[in-house]
Amino acid sequence: MNFEQARLNMVENQVRPWEVLDGRVLDVIGRVRREDFVAAEHRQLAFADLCLPLGHGEVMMKPVVEGRVLQALELLPTDRVLEIGTGSGFLAACLAGLSAHVTSVDIHADFTAAATRRLQAANVTNVNLATGEAVVDWQPDEQFDALVVTGAVATIPPRWLGWLKPGGRAVIVRGKSPVQQVVLLTLEGEGRFREEILFETDLPYLKHAEPLQPFVL
Repeated sequence: MNFEQARLNMVENQVRPWEVLDGRVLDVIGRVRREDFVAAEHRQLAFADLCLPLGHGEVMMKPVVEGRVLQALELLPTDRVLEIGTGSGFLAACLAGLSAHVTSVDIHADFTAAATRRLQAANVTNVNLATGEAVVDWQPDEQFDALVVTGAVATIPPRWLGWLKPGGRAVIVRGKSPVQQVVLLTLEGEGRFREEILFETDLPYLKHAEPLQPFVL
C-alpha cells in the first residue's frame, strides 16, 4: 500500500470536503503518520472513513471528525491543551503540532504506554501523558487554553469547565447514542460559556459518563 498517496487522498477527498479548510490543520493531519498510530492489523485501514477499534470498547475517531475537532479549537502555537482520552495517541500528536504543549490522560494504562511509544517514535516531545479517570477522579495541576474529549458523555461534568483559562475552548461529544452532538464551548466570563453545536456523531461513552439507565420495576 502506498501510504503517502493514501494519506493525501484522505486529506483531499475526506477531510477537506468536510469543511476542514484551516491550512495548519490539514498540514498536521497530512504530516502525522496515522498508520503508525493504529494496531498492526489495521494499518491498511488507517486512512479509511471509519472508527477503528482500539480495545476496551474504545475507538479511534474518523479522520473527518478529527479534522473538524482540530479546526474548531483554533489552536495557537502558544496554547496549552488538555486531551481527555489519549486512545492511540494520534490526536495528541496532531494537537502537539498545533500548540505549545499537550497533557493527555487516559483511564487505560496500556493505552498510555502504547501512546508513549508511538509519540516517542514520531519524535513528538511536547506531550505529557497521564493515566487516570478524568470524569470524577483525576485532577490536573493547571488550567488550559483548550480541552478536547475523544469519547462521549451523557452530560458534561462541570469540573471540566473549571480547567479552562478565560477565553478557553472545549470540544466535547455530548448526548444520547446514536445521535450525539459535538459542541464547542467558549469561556466568555466567570462561569459564562458560549455554546455552538458543530455536527453530530456517535462515539462510545467514557467510563462514568454513560447515560443513567431508566429504573424499571
